[in-house]
This record gives sequence, structure tokens and C-alpha cells, in this order.
Amino acid sequence: MRITALTVAAIATLGLVTPAAAATGLRIAMPALSGRHAVGTAELHLVDGRPDPWRPAEDREVMVTVTYPAHGSDGARAPWMTSGVAAAVDREAGLLDIPNGAVDWGSTRRHARTGAPVLGRWPVVLFSPGFGSARELSAGLADDLASRGYVVVSMSHTHESLAVEFPGGRVEPPLIDQDDPTQFKTALDARVADTRFVLDQLGSIARGHNPDAERDPLPRGLGRALDLSRVGMFGHSYGGFTAGETMVHDRRIDAGMNVDGAMSHGFGDGYRPGEVVTRGLDRPFMLVGADFVDPETGGVVEHSHVTPSFDPTWAEFWANQRGWKRDLHFDRGTHYSFTDLQFAVPQLGAVITPEKQREVVGGIDATRSLTAQHEYFAGYFDLHLKGRDRGLFGGGSPQHPDVRFIA
Repeated sequence: MRITALTVAAIATLGLVTPAAAATGLRIAMPALSGRHAVGTAELHLVDGRPDPWRPAEDREVMVTVTYPAHGSDGARAPWMTSGVAAAVDREAGLLDIPNGAVDWGSTRRHARTGAPVLGRWPVVLFSPGFGSARELSAGLADDLASRGYVVVSMSHTHESLAVEFPGGRVEPPLIDQDDPTQFKTALDARVADTRFVLDQLGSIARGHNPDAERDPLPRGLGRALDLSRVGMFGHSYGGFTAGETMVHDRRIDAGMNVDGAMSHGFGDGYRPGEVVTRGLDRPFMLVGADFVDPETGGVVEHSHVTPSFDPTWAEFWANQRGWKRDLHFDRGTHYSFTDLQFAVPQLGAVITPEKQREVVGGIDATRSLTAQHEYFAGYFDLHLKGRDRGLFGGGSPQHPDVRFIA
């Protein structure tokens, strides 16, 4: 039950999420949006002038998905993932004990529609996925948050993410050496730089420019919709660490959230907590944790700031955090309950065993888990970016029996 269960080990199980299309396989449906707004989406290819840390002779490239409240549109529903990303994860489907082609993951469509004109002006929330993961694996969460009145900007981290597909079908695979512990720090630094660069490019869009490398048209009204005076960030696993570490270095981010991520780029004897741990923040930050089941003993440990033997970074951060803070826990959830696996895995009963389902997304009720995530994540940003207190953070709620505040 070491900290690596939340980061390093997550790499090995990452590809289990969204295998590629198979014309005769099972199909998965996205859950309905809980917000009142229709949603639009667009992909941006952004090129930075800094050297890529894994290919120093090349400029750093970042792909982002922008999801936003939209006017009603008859545009096509966006795919959950591109064919290149789907093909990459399909090669890892065996980690779920699912044969390749048993699931038609490529047929899934988001509720967000491409080309839809933007509605209104909204706070901006950045999202960073887990180590080795991809932004596509949390598209459902991004779409739902956008339906509640946010522009959500989800990033992939090139050459660390499982696969990143660029315009024209070019797919960049991960190049990181998991056996080299120094590369975790390299990845963290790249993530922070990616995030700050994306914020710069959003500022360019707000000023009327189009930074897309192909100059593909932006959704109508996107520049006016970006209220960059109100910016939040959250992330899953290493993405949650990224959110906190970026806030240390960039005051443009007003509120952050770490969803089940340890905040160290070294482990064991090489334990290296991030600056967010040792310095804390003077702005709001929320920790969101799940349960970890020890595969050897079957014992359950909650990921929280009161379990330092499991993850010392949360305990150290908690002591140093100067701004608003909460520690929210999802009982019987797992690390992957906070990804799109939460709704996908329960739909795969014909090809996945109940034991494997519990291993991946836990024993938490999937519908209640998603409802609570939508309510608390949006409620957090409502409180700190919109100034709307919906009464969610004073204590537990009988409407969400699987969720409780550690503090």
C-alpha cells in the first residue's frame, strides 16, 4: 500500500479504458448531461517554441479539447476518441481481461457537438489527466461540467500520454522511460509548462486571435466566452498533482482540485514531494480520494490526509495549506471511479467478470458516484469561481450517501 499505487502503478493499468472500434462489439453509451446547457466542443493543435523534453530538436506540441455551453445545434456529436487513440488503447484491452474487438469503443459519441456556436461568457476550468493517460478518458466529466456553465479545456501531455493524435492522423506514442525515476520530474515540469502555455493561448483567443496550428476555424463566440479573470484547474491522479504544482507557479489559477493523485515525483527512498506539498497554497484547493484495496491482504485504506502511511503528500500538504481546503472521500470507489470507466465498465457485463469490475471501479454504485462527482465538482467551482454557495461543503449530505468529508 505505497504511494506508487496512485501514480506509477496507474501507468500499467491505464490502457484499460477505451479500446478501439470493432464493428460487431458491445457498444457503450455516455450518461446524460446533468446541466441545463447544450454543449459544444472543438480540438486545438497548439505549438510552443520550447523544446520538447523527449524530442529536444522539435517544438513542443499540445492537443487540447475545448468544451463549452452552446446554442442548440444540429452538428454532429463528437467521438469519444479519435481512431488513433482508440487503436492504442485497444492494444491494452487485455488488462481488463477483455479480448480485442469484444467492445465497439469507437462507436461511442459524446453529447458535445462539433461546430456549435458558443453561448454566453463563462469561467474557464483546465483539466489534466493521469500519468500516461489521455484527456479523452475524462470526456464525460468535462462535458457535464460544461453543461453547468464552464468552458472546460482538457489537455493531453505529448510523449507521456498513452497516445496523442494530431490533425492528419499523426499519432504520437509515449516515449517516457518508466524505469528512469528522473523522468517523473521531467513529466511534471512538462505538464506545468504545458498548462501555462495553454493559458497563454487562451488569452490569445480572448484577444481575437486563432493560435491553432492549422488555423482551423474556432467556434463562433469562443473568444468572448473566455472569462480568464476566473480560472480553475483540476486533474486526475498525476493530473491532480499537476493542478497544485501549476498553482504554485502561476497565480492566474484561482482554485484547484486534486482527484486521487499523490503529489510526489519520486517514491520510496527517492521520495520527492512537490512544491505544492512543502509550500501549500493561499488559494482554495480540494482533495478528492477513493479507497485502495491491498491486493495481498484485501485490506481497505482510504486515500485521505489522515492516512500518511499510504500517501504522505496529502498529510504534508494539509498541514501547509493556507487557503480554503476540504478532503472529500468516495467510499467504495477506486482510483478509476473518477474516469469514464465509472460509467463504461458497468455496461460491459457480458465480457468482463464481476471481480474485474470491482477491481477497476469498486463497489460504489455507478449512478450515485457520477451524480456526486457532477454535483461536488461543479459545486466547488461554483463556490470559488462564481461566488455561489450551494451548501455542499458544510458537511455530508443524505442525497450522496457514498460521499463524506474527512475534513
